[in-house]
Amino acid sequence: MSLIYTQSHATPFLRTKRTLMVGDVTPAAAAPAARTSAEGSVHATWVYTLGSIVFFFLVLDGVLLIRGLSALSRSHSSIDILIVVFTLASTIVQVRFCWFLRDGLGGGLPHTAWTATLFAASAPALVLGLFSPDLWRVAPLPFWLSVVLVACLLPERTRWNVLGAGVAITIGSYLLAKATLPFTVDTALGERDIAIFLFAAFMPVVVILSLWWWNIVIELDRHRRSAAELAIAKERLRFAADLHDIQGHHLQVIALKAELAERMLQRDPAAAREQLRETRLIASEALQETRSLVAGYREVGLDDELENAREVLSAAGAACELRIEALPASATARRALAYVVREATTNIIRHSSAGAVTISVESDGGCCRLTVSNDGVSSTPAVDTSGTGLDGLRTRVENHGGTFATTLDAGRFELIATIPDGAVGEGSPHV
Repeated sequence: MSLIYTQSHATPFLRTKRTLMVGDVTPAAAAPAARTSAEGSVHATWVYTLGSIVFFFLVLDGVLLIRGLSALSRSHSSIDILIVVFTLASTIVQVRFCWFLRDGLGGGLPHTAWTATLFAASAPALVLGLFSPDLWRVAPLPFWLSVVLVACLLPERTRWNVLGAGVAITIGSYLLAKATLPFTVDTALGERDIAIFLFAAFMPVVVILSLWWWNIVIELDRHRRSAAELAIAKERLRFAADLHDIQGHHLQVIALKAELAERMLQRDPAAAREQLRETRLIASEALQETRSLVAGYREVGLDDELENAREVLSAAGAACELRIEALPASATARRALAYVVREATTNIIRHSSAGAVTISVESDGGCCRLTVSNDGVSSTPAVDTSGTGLDGLRTRVENHGGTFATTLDAGRFELIATIPDGAVGEGSPHV
């Protein structure tokens, strides 16, 4: 039975018992890749949000323009021509103004010139509608849409006040038009007019809900960044604490024994030599323990490396799925495949903007097969002849009697390493 583990990029909580580094990828090197992937996801969300808002504005403005052109074909009035022109200008400015919504609800208005241009293009249509028997019903709507855009960028209390003022001005223009237009003008609302007004009335709801969702995305991305940064800082502090625990006591003893040897050098040279010998042994022990600490970060088991790869990729913004059927029985095979997992993870972080990664380990006919596949590959992973990268992995796997292959198809990269479970020999000591 295969064991499947899945972790989405929304929960990048790393274990604290081992390092965040994979191969030669340090937290400082992994952070830009994580930001790049996450920024791509956030940008895609913004494009979707912006596209939805622009679509609704274009639909309503398009209906208003069609209505204006239809009335113009009958009346040939210069007032109707100006209304259509200002409606078109208002549509263009409104679509451009939508880009400023990226700051989210209450994000603040852009430069004053943009806000002035927005109303300069829509307010004349509202005024001219007071004198148009055919377009007085729809002429105030470009102004109303401009009010909706501006209100969404204002603080919450001011936003509702501005929307209320926009409703009052729009309704007031209708009442004023009824009072100023000739009695022969039909002031009744048709079914098409009612549909247009309902669509316009719901525009604040549509835009506010879209920006509310966008604010949630921004907040989640901020928390994701904070979680990744805290995990890296925690790992660095843990490593510093481990190093302090190893070196602090030894260095203190070395300092004391060196001082004692210095004092005894004149009156008891033999005792001073004994102290110096003990100092040398303590220094050698400290060096050995430091090497063991570093080796613990480099020499890791296959199961630990698989789990670490999942955590690092999740922190980088990629959903990682582990499919573990069986781990090799041979310690040599496990060690070799651990290096393959490590370097494959390094390549994914450095050379792709992967959103999904699958790592599987299978046993077949006395061989263990490791497969790592990911999407979002922007270029073929580099081959480094200095002993790292895919070329170094190929050499290591072949030294263990295995096979190594990679494929790149339609932006999806796959790495397959197969090693005999009973392989002997340690292979190259460096990946």
